[in-house]
Amino acid sequence: MKKLASAILAATLAVGLFAGCGGSAGTSSGSASSSTGSTSNSSSTTTTTTTGGATEGSTPAAAADLKVGFICLHDENSTYDLNFINSAKAACATLGIPESNYFIRTNIPETAACYDAAAELADAGCAYIFADSFGHEDYMIQAAKEFPNVQFAHATGTRAHTEGLSNYHNAFASIYDGRYLAGIAAGLKLKEMIDAGEFTAEEAKMGYVGAYTYAEVISGYTSFYLGAKSIVPEVTMDVTFTGSWYDETAEKEGANNLINAGCKLISQHADSMGAPTACESAGIPDVSYNGSTVDACPNTFIVSSRIDWAPYFEYSIGAVMRGESFDTDWCGSLETGSVALTAVNEKAAAPGTQEAIDAARAELIAGTRHVFDVSTFTVNGEHLDTFAPGAATDGTFDPSTPIVYDGYLHESDYRSAPYLDITIDGINLLDTRF
Repeated sequence: MKKLASAILAATLAVGLFAGCGGSAGTSSGSASSSTGSTSNSSSTTTTTTTGGATEGSTPAAAADLKVGFICLHDENSTYDLNFINSAKAACATLGIPESNYFIRTNIPETAACYDAAAELADAGCAYIFADSFGHEDYMIQAAKEFPNVQFAHATGTRAHTEGLSNYHNAFASIYDGRYLAGIAAGLKLKEMIDAGEFTAEEAKMGYVGAYTYAEVISGYTSFYLGAKSIVPEVTMDVTFTGSWYDETAEKEGANNLINAGCKLISQHADSMGAPTACESAGIPDVSYNGSTVDACPNTFIVSSRIDWAPYFEYSIGAVMRGESFDTDWCGSLETGSVALTAVNEKAAAPGTQEAIDAARAELIAGTRHVFDVSTFTVNGEHLDTFAPGAATDGTFDPSTPIVYDGYLHESDYRSAPYLDITIDGINLLDTRF
C-alpha cells in the first residue's frame, strides 16, 4: 500500500476532489451520457483466453456503494479518450453507479504517473480501475500486484493472459470489422468520383495518417484499405506516421502532405481533429475514427468507426458488482455492440453507402465474409498461406500456430489485441521511424 501521503490523498479524494466536473488536466467526473445504447453480458462476448478474478466468491456490492476509476491518456479534446469517457459514463448510468462514485482521471501519460493514479484510485476505495492506452500496461500490472483485492483492466494490452494475475485483465474489440466497413464507404466515394470523371481508377489513391507502426495501427489501416479495395480493386494507399497518438499539428501536416501528393481521400488512426479539418479546408473526403466529425467537417466527413466500450464496462464492472470473475482477455465484436459506426453523412457520402455497409456487416456477422480473406490481397506478389507475428510482445506465439486457415487470417482469435503486422501490396509506407 502507499505510505501516509497516499492515505492523506485518499481521504482528500473521498471528501470530494473527484466529485468536481471538468476543467483541470488531472481529475474529472461527469454526468451520465446517453450517447451509447449498447448492452452486453458475459455470454455474448468473445473470450480469447482464460477467465479469472479475485472478485469471485466475494460479497456483491450494491451499485450505490461501488467505486470505479478510469485513467485516460488525454482528455475530452482527444477523440480516442472522449470515446472512452462517454462509454464509461453511459455504462455507469446503466449499472446505477452514481456520479459521485466514478472517477475519471485525464491527461495521465504512459509513465509512472499511471501507477500513481491507479494507486491513488485504489487507496480512495475503487474496486475496479481501467486504463485506456497501450503504454499504461506496465504500470497497471505494477498496481495490480500491489492491490490484489482491486480489479484492474486495460485496453489494447497484451500481457494479461501471461502474467498469471487473477485481478489483471486486457480488453479490445474486432475494430478491424468497423474499419473495413468504413473502408467500403471510402471505396464507394472513390467510385463515385471515378464515375464522375474526376480521376481514373488507376489514380485512385488514399492517404492514411497513423500514430505508430504498432500492430494495432497496421491492422487498422490494412482492414480499412481492404474495405475500399473491395469496391475499387485498383486503389492504393499511402500511410504516414506522426509518432504520437495526439498531435494536432503533426496530424494536420501529415494529412496536407498526403493531399499534396495526390491522395483523393484521407483516413486516420490518430486522435485529434488535425486530419479531418485539413480535409475540410482542402475539400477532400475524409473517414474519421472514434466519432463523428460532421459538426466541424460537414462537407467532407463520410463516416467513422469506433469501439463502443460501454458493453465491456457493463460486463466487467457488473461482474465486480456481483462478486463474479470475468475474462482475463476479452474481445468484443459487431454482435456484442462493441464495434460501431456513426451515422453516414449523406452530404459527403456516395449514394447507397449505408445500404452497402449494412449488407457487408450482415455478411461479417454471418461469417460469409472475412476482413482478412487471403484471396483478396497479396504480400510481395504472393497470397498469404502462413503467418507468424513478428511484433508479438507477449512471447506466446509459436511460428507454427495456424493463424491463417479456412481461407482467412484469424485476427484477434489468439488474444484480444491485434497482431497483424505485415505490409500488404497496394499500401505504401512513407515513414516507418515510429
